[in-house]
Amino acid sequence: METTAPLTLFNSLTRRTEPFVPVHAGEARVYTCGPTVYNYPHIGNMRAYVFADVLGRTLSFKGYKLTHVINITDVGHLTDDADDGEDKMERMAAARKQSIWDVAEHYKQAYWADVRALNIRQPAQWTVATDYVEQMIEFAKGIAAKHCYELESGLYFDVSTVADYGRLARAQTEDGEGRIEAVEGKRNAADFAIWRKTPPGETRQMEWDSPWGKGAPGWHLECSVMSGAVLGFPFDIHTGGIDHREIHHPNEIAQNQAHCCTNGLDVPTNSGAKVWMHNNFLVERSGKMSKSSGEFLRLQLLIDKGYHPLAYRLLCLQAHYRSELEFSWEGLGAALTRLKRLVMAVEQLRARNEDTASTAPGPRFQPFLERFDAAVSDDLNTAIALTVLEEVAVLKKVDPAEKLAALAAMDSVLGLNLLSLTRTDLRIRPKSATITEAEIEETLAARKEARAAKDFARSDALRDELAAKGVEVMDGDPLGWEWKLVP
Repeated sequence: METTAPLTLFNSLTRRTEPFVPVHAGEARVYTCGPTVYNYPHIGNMRAYVFADVLGRTLSFKGYKLTHVINITDVGHLTDDADDGEDKMERMAAARKQSIWDVAEHYKQAYWADVRALNIRQPAQWTVATDYVEQMIEFAKGIAAKHCYELESGLYFDVSTVADYGRLARAQTEDGEGRIEAVEGKRNAADFAIWRKTPPGETRQMEWDSPWGKGAPGWHLECSVMSGAVLGFPFDIHTGGIDHREIHHPNEIAQNQAHCCTNGLDVPTNSGAKVWMHNNFLVERSGKMSKSSGEFLRLQLLIDKGYHPLAYRLLCLQAHYRSELEFSWEGLGAALTRLKRLVMAVEQLRARNEDTASTAPGPRFQPFLERFDAAVSDDLNTAIALTVLEEVAVLKKVDPAEKLAALAAMDSVLGLNLLSLTRTDLRIRPKSATITEAEIEETLAARKEARAAKDFARSDALRDELAAKGVEVMDGDPLGWEWKLVP
């Protein structure tokens, strides 16, 4: 379909919503800060990648040739985002008594499994930090003379050598220095390491020779090098979680300025990217969003409790990416019910239309598609876009093939996989369940017989028997779901 609404995006650097004008006509080059693969991602981490996926899908929907890059950090990220503490990878390797390379591979695969489960499209390229160390050293050598100085612990970037340092970071521009590392000898409190030397007498599993001694690159350096190497400076959009806006991304920007120019940030492309976009936090009141809380909220935990992962994706779509989103099991359950309604509507259409490859939405659907286009073009307003899709799903007396085509066009942005998801797919068995589906169906059949014979005492007894085994029977459910296993 032809999209006509102008795409506008909120730029964290300029603090305003702006028309998207690509650096290269017809193209969109996007870099997303990926995970540090020292542990499983929690669902708050995964909100960032759902957001970045919707951005990429919207750019494709709008007709741009998309090149999306996501990095994998397997070295250099310390336990404090402000460039302090132990290396997260080294610490986890010691705790697991494994090779750091094995740890990185294990958690990288776990992250990729979550990406697939959430129907996040594969980027054009995954960049892995350890594949770019030599380029990081060359990048650092190129800026060291004018912008860096050496201490016993490593090579540090002098933030006073670039204009407008910290403009992106609200914490740093409004609250002073933000979270910074106290290192003896630093010229400025906000200076940060771009190369960290291995301490005397120690050996790290990941270390390389450099002009500043054996060691490893700083976390901030990695993203500057990988984004510039693959996308070229300046590129269009840099995304990440709102937590990166305060330290990591300002430090990236400083390095990019040093590498490309020393001009100020009144011209956004001097930052290395034209637009900087950040999703807000997922909030969970019990504190289980933290990876230090033991059984923290992983996507697999949601699945273990009987929730399809795309219910979580839909939960994310219900809120604007720049708004805080509160997680609750009740909210996730409501999102699952909302997803079930959509899946059932599309399933019925698919049953009536086996071949829709050549069908396009007709004039009846154009007003809905225009409203949908306007919503996603308005800084990715997925909450409104989702309601438009639902309006189309319940339309009566329309051509079913055209209706299915309209839903497919909308779902290409929302990514709920509606054209292949089934009711059966959404009935996920909680890990704690012991009763089999065959036993459930057999008991339900007996219960239906009892109700037909008006033997309500037996019907109630069978319902209680199922409830005791974790099966909730939903009499009169308009979705026709009949039962579900509860965790």
